[in-house]
Amino acid sequence: MNARFRTRLRSATTTLAVALTLTLAAAAGCDSRQEPDLLSVQEKLRETHIYGQTKLRIGVATNEPMMGELRNGVHVGFDVEIARYIAASLGYEGDQRLEFVSVATEDRIPALQGGTVDLVVSSFSITEERKKLVSFAGPYFVTTQEAMVPTRLKDKIRTIEDLRDPNYKVCTSGGSTTEAELEKHQVRALVVKDVGDCVDGIRAGRYDAVSSDEAILAGFLARFPTEFEIVDMPFGTSELLGVGVPIGDPALRDLVAFFLDKSYRQGRDGQASPWQTAYNRTLGPWLPAEKRQPQPLDVPKLVDFDDKAPTR
Repeated sequence: MNARFRTRLRSATTTLAVALTLTLAAAAGCDSRQEPDLLSVQEKLRETHIYGQTKLRIGVATNEPMMGELRNGVHVGFDVEIARYIAASLGYEGDQRLEFVSVATEDRIPALQGGTVDLVVSSFSITEERKKLVSFAGPYFVTTQEAMVPTRLKDKIRTIEDLRDPNYKVCTSGGSTTEAELEKHQVRALVVKDVGDCVDGIRAGRYDAVSSDEAILAGFLARFPTEFEIVDMPFGTSELLGVGVPIGDPALRDLVAFFLDKSYRQGRDGQASPWQTAYNRTLGPWLPAEKRQPQPLDVPKLVDFDDKAPTR
């Protein structure tokens, strides 16, 4: 082999090596740009504070007919049905794996912050102020603020202006978005612990009207159909109800959002969804307009089983 040939061979070999290096580098660059494998539900569950717990503790109302009620020792209502669906999806199927904790409106945030409950499903409106204190998954329901009056006053209390009349005593629950909305409209309200206390007070003659969201009021109308009437008032705001989650557990929030979205997609595809079943059993017959599950926000992409999604 002469010197000129050896020089040409070395040059060709060097060129081939450089080309091979560039090819491998390009391939590595493409791989780095590929989407990482999606986490599975089980992997995400391991990141939550509930992983390994024998029971899931969910805060619910116990005096809101059709939403959250304790009837003959059994928790029933739309919120309770949603809570059971979420619990089963997280691996806590059956009431023996669930602990329902009674929370009043004003106690929902402290219960999450103090670790008394793992989740709250209790007509919990999503607001920017509350999002500074707790996290939300949802919304799972959209409602509006209304007023309910006894039938003896159904022709006298018809507008927000009527609610401002100092001759009428308006009641609402403390810590609710309704309390702030009434104040915004210059309606002086007497604040009690629960909407049920307002209803009891009206029946006893202590109050003349109660304001809350229409889903809660519909439940009390169902309980006392001849005693009350719901008055449609233009408060101008929609209430987005969400599932409350401790602010320090984003993994649990993501899982709840994922399963709410799973129900939403089932309903959108024409299947019988857990949400629609819960609605039909509870609120459906009592609300004037038919509702559909709203699309949850900020839903993560997860694989709904422990094994990774197949590539082919």
